[in-house]
This record gives sequence, structure tokens and C-alpha cells, in this order.
Amino acid sequence: MLSPNPPLESLIADAKARLKQHYDCDATLVAVAPGRVNLIGEHIDYCDGFVLPFAIERSIIIVAAPNGRSEARIATASTDEPAVIALDRTQITGSPKWSNYIRGVIHGFNARNISVPGFDAFIVSSVPGGAGLSSSAALECATATLLEGLTGEVLSTKEKALLAQKAEHDFANVPCGIMDQFASAFGEEGQLILIDCQNGEPQLVPFADPSLTIIVANTKVSHELSDGGYAARRKSTEDGLALIGKASWRDVTSEDLAAAESKMDATTFKRSRHVIGEMHRTLEAAELLKQGKARELGSLMYASHASLRDDFEVSCEELDILVDIAEEIGAEGGVIGARMTGGGFGGSTVTLCEADKAEDIAQKLAEGYQIRTGIQPEIFASRPADGARLI
Repeated sequence: MLSPNPPLESLIADAKARLKQHYDCDATLVAVAPGRVNLIGEHIDYCDGFVLPFAIERSIIIVAAPNGRSEARIATASTDEPAVIALDRTQITGSPKWSNYIRGVIHGFNARNISVPGFDAFIVSSVPGGAGLSSSAALECATATLLEGLTGEVLSTKEKALLAQKAEHDFANVPCGIMDQFASAFGEEGQLILIDCQNGEPQLVPFADPSLTIIVANTKVSHELSDGGYAARRKSTEDGLALIGKASWRDVTSEDLAAAESKMDATTFKRSRHVIGEMHRTLEAAELLKQGKARELGSLMYASHASLRDDFEVSCEELDILVDIAEEIGAEGGVIGARMTGGGFGGSTVTLCEADKAEDIAQKLAEGYQIRTGIQPEIFASRPADGARLI
């Protein structure tokens, strides 16, 4: 029932063959960037909090060759609509819509006075779309890595991640935090990434136990209230901080929140309680991992999901069902902990479990979820993988 992670070599071979078919050229560059999931630390990246994501063993691959033109011609396996991007003028948004992520990255290079030569490219992906696994950040980081190879101008990993984030802000109009691009850029095999969202500094945290893995289960749903819901929740955290009277959530204690509760409506108080609790849970999880105690993460993961469900109210029935099934399987069945991951209102859950029982756990998740929802989920396992790179 576990969906296998396609071998990178076969994806690259497929992309090269398609590039030859579309543009009659042989690839001279191969750029790869992974998607991500967040183990813990949700909806606190915009509150100066900490997040603990990792790069997954699912990636976007771009193969390319210079074309001697003043334009980029790009096709993709996911749509029949290719993109043609003029490189001799200032980048603006255009069609097809997916090309704006690439246009934004090109604009970021141009803003650094780096001229991008013409190229032909083909894109393939093993990152499921719409699953909350940051396929957009993977595309941005893969594009930036490709442009490094084309131009010979290598950015620092942090600068590349920030360039990719700005591309998403300015060309996709998505005001995302730094987590997605940082996870895709800084990923390392066997390492989680603890990101301090106040100073933008990542710290690698070992995921050392080879007997453990992480199951990602895609609910295959996305509820429409997510756009307005995100904005409303972000505003609640801003309102809560203002009523507490501190400059940053990093300075706020549980005692501060209790003292300010009488000033808040019930919703603002619950949102604020989530922020404080999730910061503590994320730091505690990172410390347990550093001590080689990954098997003690379960209570933190379940508490995180409960807080996201009850206090932040960004879960949904489908996410709750997957977490409930994982908890029912329990430690005897090899499950350590589970929670929703990402922005919520749909998307995916993560289940930390024993690797030798992952197939059985995935089958129980899929069967139980389908019985209760009528939906067949997409489920795969991943350990932390390498970040954006040229092959």
C-alpha cells in the first residue's frame, strides 16, 4: 500500500528523453530539488517561531541545455502547455500560470545583475501536487540551482532560498514564510532542519535511528476556506501579541498569556495558546532528536495535532481521521506519533513509525481512511533527503 519513491535515475532519464523529443537537444545540466514535510512546528513560522521540516525523497527535476536564443523554452510532464520566457527584458507575470515561479527566479537573478542565457528545459516531478508538500518551493529551488549551472554564479544556500521565497511572494502572490524554500535548499540526508524563523538561521538535527521512518499520507482533499482561514488566523496571532504587549512571540510566556486573557476574546486566546505551546513542543522535539530519543516524540506530535485541531482550528475531518487511525494502531503496531502537516484544511499527515512495520501501517491507514471517507489516499514513506543540487 506504500507508494514507492520513483528512483531519481529513472526520472532523470525520462526528463532527458522528453527534452530530446520536445526540443531536439541533449541535456547538459540536471537540477534536482525536493519537496518537504514538517515534522512539527505549524503556523508559528510567521510568529518568530521554530519549525522542524525535512526534505523528502520526492523531487522536481529540470534537465536543460543552452539554446543560443534570448529566450527560455520550457515544457513539463504535468501539462501540455509549454512556456516561452523572453530573457532580454524585465520579467513580469505571464502564462502559463506555472511558469511564474520560474519567471520570479529569473527576475531574482537579474536583480543581482546576473544575466541568464537562453535555454531549453523539461521538468518532471515525483512530488504530489496539492498535497501540501511544497512542490512550488521545489520548482523554485530547482530553477535557481539550474540557473547557477547556466550562469556559473553560485549563491549561498541561504541566499538561494530567500531568492526563491521572494519569487513566490512577487510572482505567485503567496506570502509564504521561509520554511518551504529553506527545507528544499538546506536538506541533507539523515537530517531534519530546525529553522529559527526570527533570525532565519537553520540548524541540522540528526534523524539517526535507521529503524524509523516517516509515513506521509495525502488526504486528497483541499477545503475552500483555506485562503480566508489563513489570513484570519494570522491576524489573530497579531491581535494576541498586541494585547499581550510584547514585541515578539519569542518573548511571551504562558504566564504572560494568562495575565492578558481577560483582554482577549475566546478565539484570540486559543490562537495565542497554540503559538506558545507549539514553540515549546518544537524545541522539545529537536532536543529529543539530538539526544537520540526519537521514539519519545509521540506525545508531542499528538499534542501538536490536538492544538491545531482545537485551538488553531486548521485541521479537518479527513486529517483527523488519519491521525485517529494512526493512534488506534498505536505503539504495539509500530506507530510512535502522528499529526497533520502544513497549512491545514486538507493536505497530508505525517506518521513517525518503525520502518519494518511501515507497509502494514500504510495498509491500515489506507483501508480505514477509505472506509470512513470513500477516498483512496496516497501514502509513501520517506526519510530526510538531500536538498537542491546539480547532478
